[in-house]
Amino acid sequence: MNHFSKLSLSLALALAAFGVNAATIKIATLAPDGTSWMKEMRASAETIKTKTEGRVELKFYPGGVMGDDATVLRKIKIGQLQGGAFTGGEASVITKDAEVYTVPFLFRNQEEVDKVRAKVDPLIKESFRKNGFELLGISGGGFAYLMSTRELKTRDDLKSAKVWVPQGDEIAAATFKAAGVTPIPLPLSDVYTSLQTGLIDTAANTTAGAIAFQWHTKIKHVADLPVIYVVGELAVDKKAFDALTPADQKVLGDEIGGAFDRIDKLARSDNASARTALQQQGITFTAPSEAERKNWEAVGAEANKQLAAGGAFSPEVQKALDASLAEARGGSSK
Repeated sequence: MNHFSKLSLSLALALAAFGVNAATIKIATLAPDGTSWMKEMRASAETIKTKTEGRVELKFYPGGVMGDDATVLRKIKIGQLQGGAFTGGEASVITKDAEVYTVPFLFRNQEEVDKVRAKVDPLIKESFRKNGFELLGISGGGFAYLMSTRELKTRDDLKSAKVWVPQGDEIAAATFKAAGVTPIPLPLSDVYTSLQTGLIDTAANTTAGAIAFQWHTKIKHVADLPVIYVVGELAVDKKAFDALTPADQKVLGDEIGGAFDRIDKLARSDNASARTALQQQGITFTAPSEAERKNWEAVGAEANKQLAAGGAFSPEVQKALDASLAEARGGSSK
């Protein structure tokens, strides 16, 4: 073998070795491009590519171009995608524990959320792992509020409204039904058009989310009462994750985890700014009476009680949720 042939063979072997270890992880999300979320994800992808010396590359598909959550999960199953960013309700197809934070009217404030998440987040990650996914990050998007084309002051106002709930989110649907509200389940991607056509007139979102998805152009009123705590969860197929070297797995987990921590903080300031922007646009925020607020909190407490009795979540997650929420309220979860 001459010198040139040896050099060619060495180069071919080197490239082959690189190819075995290199991985492109394709991730779909409904988050529009240009949002704080996507900016953080793209920045993290660059850092991951650099730190792994090109062995791990993340490619994002924002704005729902890969379809709704059900379509994304099908594409992950056949290997067309390796991961997706989901809300808690959407990820419930992977594990019911994914939507433990989304029980309507469960939390009263951010302090309660922070204390509960410190105990429950690790258990949710383990639940994803048991179901074939590696959960790389959980971020809080903030509280969702009921936004409508009509004024919502009481539960009776809501009973006559056409209220959207995320498709597949059985917990939200059951809670609203228990409160005398008949919800309309739709994919998140259909909400804007449905507000436009009148199929629905009321939907819950964070203030920043309402602007990001352009819902603010259709709504006129916001009920100033936290309804659901919104979480975003980025999960990848465990087979794709396990194919990486342990060192590259650590880089991926650390960088995405760090990005989600930053997104958590950004969401709070983004929601505050968005609230101001909505008010400046003329959208009214109407606070319920104290009696009405307690009424809705009782609905949330009863929903959580029934979910626990029905085994909606794993025993470990339910126990941690109840204990940490009680601790946050000084010993009582009522």
